[in-house]
Amino acid sequence: MFRIVYQIETILNVPLTVNEYVTISDEVVDNSLDNSLITGSVHVTNIYSNAQGSIPAWVPEPVQRYLTHTQAGLPIREVARRAGCHASTVLRQIRKIEVRRDDPLVDRALHSLSSSYFHGTPSFCAKETSNMSELPKTKGFSNDAASMDQQTLRILRRLCEAGSVLAVAEGMDTAVVVRENQSGGTNKTASVSAEFVAVLALNAWVECANPGRISRYKITATGRAKLAELSEAGMTHQLEQGGNYGEKVIEDNRSRRVRYNTAESPVAALARRKDRDGTPFLSEALVTAAERLREDFELAQMGPRVAQNWDNFLTAGSDVNSTSSSSAGGAPSAARERVAKALRYLGSGLGDVALRCCCYLEGLESAEKRMGWSARSGKIVLRIALLRLQQFYETEMGDVLIG
Repeated sequence: MFRIVYQIETILNVPLTVNEYVTISDEVVDNSLDNSLITGSVHVTNIYSNAQGSIPAWVPEPVQRYLTHTQAGLPIREVARRAGCHASTVLRQIRKIEVRRDDPLVDRALHSLSSSYFHGTPSFCAKETSNMSELPKTKGFSNDAASMDQQTLRILRRLCEAGSVLAVAEGMDTAVVVRENQSGGTNKTASVSAEFVAVLALNAWVECANPGRISRYKITATGRAKLAELSEAGMTHQLEQGGNYGEKVIEDNRSRRVRYNTAESPVAALARRKDRDGTPFLSEALVTAAERLREDFELAQMGPRVAQNWDNFLTAGSDVNSTSSSSAGGAPSAARERVAKALRYLGSGLGDVALRCCCYLEGLESAEKRMGWSARSGKIVLRIALLRLQQFYETEMGDVLIG
């Protein structure tokens, strides 16, 4: 097969790169191929192209080279020649990925990519995992770059918060981001499919030191660099002065941009404060209520980019069902409905401070000035709003919040 590839390169007078390869199946390796070589009518396709489409763009180059070697059977020297690098570089990348396959999610992601984009080729370096049947089954990875970037930004932002880990349990399709609280417990701050965690792990944006029945992933230096890259690309946030900063447009009498620190929410900062008697200013239940509102708000933003003015839901008589859009369905639509119900329950005053501090992450001092309140009154109003929000989740939504 490689002799035919060399012949094609000779005809084209251009060496194929690692991202270009001739897809040759058994049924086409016959006289018709020889005739096409003679006439020069050669169809060159992407190395990762097949009947099911091209390999997703998010797959890193070292993983592409690894799959090219182990699944397509291309020798390391040939992979290096096409990539324009030394063979030792490719060898180091392959060995590094082999070590990372000890992580079950990385191994699962590689198996999924192999079965989806490489047909009829043996795996030279596949690892046997004893608990593979207990891992969440991948359903095929998305090719939607915008959606992938939004999800990546949302989860990496959460993992940048102090004490946050991404927990994945065997056999579960959903993973959660949890953060340690002052009492030693944990608060859930975000949820994501276990399939998407495999994407994060394969890109080395998160890593797990000790994979097990419950694997805990933390953000890596590469993950922080990816967060900075997404921020600089203008996704929603800016990396500034050693912290993750972003801007959110707030609609009131006139459109304004509010800058906030994405590494920590105002609620988390306020939760560290204590009253005169030493008790936390915000209880764990109140922090959990705020985090749940923020999670729903972020999930609502993951849907199709429809114009959404959340301030409309703070006015009396607004229709909660108006949040649903015919073009938006599934989880984002349901999350929009939950946020709208919560804001309507809080009302215009309490809903305003909850929306600005919990969702937009606007600082208390800025919110006080914008709403015309006296200095240092914002934290009191916010606590009242969170008490009301906790009541909403326990009564209207039928859930008991557990910190």
